[in-house]
Amino acid sequence: MDVVTVGPEEIRSAVSMSAAIDAVRTGFLALRRGEFEMPTRTALRDGAFLVMSTHHRPTASAMIKTLSLNFTDRVPAIVGTVVWSELGHGRHLVADAAEVTRIRTGAIVGVATDLLAPAEAKTCTLIGAGGQAPDQVRAVHAVRSLIELRVVDHSLDRAGTLAKALGAELGIDTVVAVADADEAVRDVDIVCCATTSTTPLFSATSLTENAHVNAIGAFRPTMRELPDELLAEATVVIDEREAILEEAGEIIHALGTGAITEDDLVELGDALAEGVANRAGRTVFKSVGVAMQDWAIASLLAQTFLDRVQ
Repeated sequence: MDVVTVGPEEIRSAVSMSAAIDAVRTGFLALRRGEFEMPTRTALRDGAFLVMSTHHRPTASAMIKTLSLNFTDRVPAIVGTVVWSELGHGRHLVADAAEVTRIRTGAIVGVATDLLAPAEAKTCTLIGAGGQAPDQVRAVHAVRSLIELRVVDHSLDRAGTLAKALGAELGIDTVVAVADADEAVRDVDIVCCATTSTTPLFSATSLTENAHVNAIGAFRPTMRELPDELLAEATVVIDEREAILEEAGEIIHALGTGAITEDDLVELGDALAEGVANRAGRTVFKSVGVAMQDWAIASLLAQTFLDRVQ
């Protein structure tokens, strides 16, 4: 058995954000067609340990990701491995799961933003300046050329540092750190939420009429980033129904209060294939992450690195 190990720097150099977005978009359409065998992920110790797996039937390839998560007293907060294998040969790829997770989470936001945000969108607010945050902006910028970025974080210094770095990297003209989330989301086209909050981050009334909101932080039933009022009035697109109903705290809460029903939720694969019917002015994309996304990035790594193994 040949094992190829790929570290964070190799992953980042091998997978561009535009390629990641294309791979994840293609993957969601394939998921809709039933090409993946994908169990709901296993969460242990209330989400401190996660195991995700999927099998792509047409290529007889499989991906298994294991993670440990500690957002309170460990840096990095996410540690784990992604393992890629194929039935046709004994070559395996083992990749750093934290880097794959950052890229694939950014990529799905790029897919959703490209689908749902106004074509003329140019301004973005990022709430949260942790490990997942930079790729949210990189992905949005890949599908909408941003001219202004506002970053909100409980540490204004950290928000300012990230805003300045992303502005320099991506060539965004105006970057600013903002202390108040409601102030930060006013008059912007796109909002990205990447926090571990247990309460809504802002009021729905603070948003513009046609704002698009991405929410990727809350991945347990006890976590919430979005208010019921926003979900009740917006067009809500989700990554995968079964995972969302089990894990997405803001969706679970809104269903419990009657603010929305399950019929209000549109899966991303359906939205990509069919468009979004009865689309409201504001749009929301909610993701908890599914194994197919990791498979999509791992497939790009396999094409790059396993071809070297004879």
